[in-house]
Amino acid sequence: MTKRIRILATTDVHGTVFPYSYADGKSRMEGFGRIRTLVDSLRDENTLILDNGDVLEGSALSIYHNRFHPDEIAPVTTAMNEIGYDYVNVGNHDFNYGEEVLMMHLQNLKAPCITSNWNFHGKPYGPTYVIRNFNGVKVALFALTTQYIPHWEKKSHIRHCKFKDALETAAKTVDTLKRLEKPDYIICMYHGSLERDPATGEQTEELTGENEAYAIMEKVRGIDVMIMGHQHRSLSGKLFDTYYTETSYNGRELACIDLYPDHIETNILKVDTPADEDLLKRVQKEEEECQKWLDQPLGHTDVDLSIHSERNDRVHKPQWITFVNKVVLEASGAELSATPLYPHTKGLPADITMRDLVSAYMFPNTIIVKKIDGKTLRQYLESNASFFSCKADGIGINPAYLTPSPKLYNYDMVDGIDYTISVSEPIGHRITALTYKGREVKDDDVFTIAFNNYRANGGGNFTMLVRLPFVQEIQTSMVELLADYIQSHQPVSFTPVHNITVKR
Repeated sequence: MTKRIRILATTDVHGTVFPYSYADGKSRMEGFGRIRTLVDSLRDENTLILDNGDVLEGSALSIYHNRFHPDEIAPVTTAMNEIGYDYVNVGNHDFNYGEEVLMMHLQNLKAPCITSNWNFHGKPYGPTYVIRNFNGVKVALFALTTQYIPHWEKKSHIRHCKFKDALETAAKTVDTLKRLEKPDYIICMYHGSLERDPATGEQTEELTGENEAYAIMEKVRGIDVMIMGHQHRSLSGKLFDTYYTETSYNGRELACIDLYPDHIETNILKVDTPADEDLLKRVQKEEEECQKWLDQPLGHTDVDLSIHSERNDRVHKPQWITFVNKVVLEASGAELSATPLYPHTKGLPADITMRDLVSAYMFPNTIIVKKIDGKTLRQYLESNASFFSCKADGIGINPAYLTPSPKLYNYDMVDGIDYTISVSEPIGHRITALTYKGREVKDDDVFTIAFNNYRANGGGNFTMLVRLPFVQEIQTSMVELLADYIQSHQPVSFTPVHNITVKR
């Protein structure tokens, strides 16, 4: 009998292969290049290498590849084959570029996809479970992805997909394993995370089904290890007799789970090893093409589009937001446009390159226009207004948007209207002024409003937006819309708009 079985797991690597920032070239402790070196130092003949999803989206290289080489094998696919993964799961962002891009990845990946609650063309894409035998020790593996994907993703990207209930699928799978296979260990990969505090059981988010790890561990007994993802948290512990891990994003951490005859050990390891040069060389050609594309000059602006302080720039709307909304309004013909200030963006400098732009807007969003009445518009703005809280030194961020994982992208700023948020008022009663072209907005007024596709489909628990009447979708990605606008409007110039007042 083997003394120890080791599982090494990544999750939410988000297209990160190279160990540096595309924004400024600075070295970062992240990416598949460094992961390979660390994995090679830890693996032996009794090791399984697993990935828990969200690999296809998130880096400048991913944007470049899916814009110019979508019919070729992706750099992340090549990197994962070099590392030698045994099995993979899929995450919600793996559907962001559509089914053909996902199939190109999965069908060229040497590791089988074992997601059991995702049906593709009417049947599970992956097996219900797999069994691995290590010198007489039987290990069962199965994988789940968040069932909430249809609430975010464009319908055209998942037209042949159906996502089954994760909790029900887990219960059926574990029951089958116990009856038919009688494994020594049951391992679950779940691209979802904890919806409750593991120490207290206190609910930490709305129970939508997006994250169900707590419920699965509580109600489905017999899972020895759950490898979680999706929330980008660094977690390791034990709950209801199940050991669990979750690692940070962009390949900054590796989960190491050791199964011994009498106990289980879980550790979260920093990916601080040197990058494997052989792996990087395999994708160097496309990386060099990507770097040239990023250095492409787009134009000049005489408006300050930079972000000086994320905290202050959410209280006082920056002109970067005005600019994004302006481009969307012109492209869509909508009367209103809403966009969030994404975390870590620096906005744009005076002389703009494609590198600046993709660093400022990293997501492959498209634009959806809907009709909204005045009553729903106010409800939507009230939901956004809950983002703030009163602090002794002024206006702060509601802790609910910071824990258990940051959700700073769930505060939108809307152009086309003027409104005031009074933070000292109770949540739900903070919009104390709301006008359109100088006239107070009434409940039965109707407007067209543009959102990114994530928000239009209710992402961020904006459920009031889901059933709004659909007007149109702009299929061009936001990065392309913004790049085209900059190039055709030289210099980029407009009168700054200060239409949102946030006060105590």
